[in-house]
Amino acid sequence: MGRTVLPFSQVLEREYEDWKKFRRALRREDQQVLDRLFDRARLHVQAGSYASRPWPFETILFSIVLEMEKELVELQAKLKRLEDRLGEWETLRVPERSAEVDSITA
Repeated sequence: MGRTVLPFSQVLEREYEDWKKFRRALRREDQQVLDRLFDRARLHVQAGSYASRPWPFETILFSIVLEMEKELVELQAKLKRLEDRLGEWETLRVPERSAEVDSITA
């Protein structure tokens, strides 16, 4: 008979358990980061089940990278909005600076 394929959620939890010794060796803040990475992978359990790759850790890593990419895009958009707002603010401030400079140099 063929082997029973474990649900990806169980595969993910086994992988997490396999990394426990590594986790214990990390500083507390790094342990929290590692936990967050696995949390990101858990967001894609259904996709991992569907993919059914021969090396599940590839799927785990790809899930983590996917979540990081989404966060990066979001942060880049926020930065762009802030830069735009700063540019608008500086445009409004330039005439005031010119008047100050003119009064000082006169």
